[in-house]
Amino acid sequence: MKIGADFQAKRLDTPLDKLTRKAAGKRSVTLTQRKRGRYVRAKPMQGRPEDLAFDATIRTAAPFQRRRSVERAQRKVAFVVKRHDMQKKVRVRRASNLVLFVVDASWSMAAAERMEATKGAIISLLHDAYQRRDQVGLVVFQREEARTVLPPTSSVELAQRALRDIPVGGKTPLSAGLLAAYRVCTLAQRRDPETKPLIIILTDGAGNVSVTGMPPQEEAGRMALMIKDSHLRTIVVNMEHPAFDRGLAQQLANALGGPCYALPELKADALVKTVKNELGSGGEERRG
Repeated sequence: MKIGADFQAKRLDTPLDKLTRKAAGKRSVTLTQRKRGRYVRAKPMQGRPEDLAFDATIRTAAPFQRRRSVERAQRKVAFVVKRHDMQKKVRVRRASNLVLFVVDASWSMAAAERMEATKGAIISLLHDAYQRRDQVGLVVFQREEARTVLPPTSSVELAQRALRDIPVGGKTPLSAGLLAAYRVCTLAQRRDPETKPLIIILTDGAGNVSVTGMPPQEEAGRMALMIKDSHLRTIVVNMEHPAFDRGLAQQLANALGGPCYALPELKADALVKTVKNELGSGGEERRG
């Protein structure tokens, strides 16, 4: 199946999140515990004193210098700082995104068009990701299993080779696709705690293959809750035709704790625009 036309993708940019990071990236801004990074504000010191914000500490201690005059005289110092005056620097650094596409490649609605548009979107995002250390990956589920067709990468050439031959057809192992996405994202975060995954799931929400033997839809719901409990951001793109929509994609999105979009025509540029909008809308903060 051919790859859809690529295009110039605009920058993906996210607001400050509430997580604490340990490594550097280039695109999204995130908090870090390391002593490098831009100092943006201060907070009360807790635990072992480190990365002291001298300006904030002095401002905190200044109003109490008159009542500490005796102690200043005894210690022969001009300024007394107590342990509870100490302020720690809050720093931000650039974090990298992992945009993971999870695509239903069964014979459900518009499988061929969906795969072509997704391929074009991945290539488009990779052109932009190449210089910013972002990564893009692809999980495809069909027949009896889910496969990581494209592990997280920022290599356009590698992506093009991996995307060249992806078959479509067969049953819909939705829960297997969700489980594969969970494993890809958690593995990426173990390798680099800086990584901020965003899972894009293109499906009608109708799974009919089970991994564990329980009813497929119930199993998919449990997989979705596992992803939500891991605080992974998600977008569901509903591929069902509006005239036949049973609401399964919306149910999946509700279980995942993320938004559900319905695109009248799934084109590569529309898909990338959807991703950019979600990344820029603070979806991570909505998840709480």
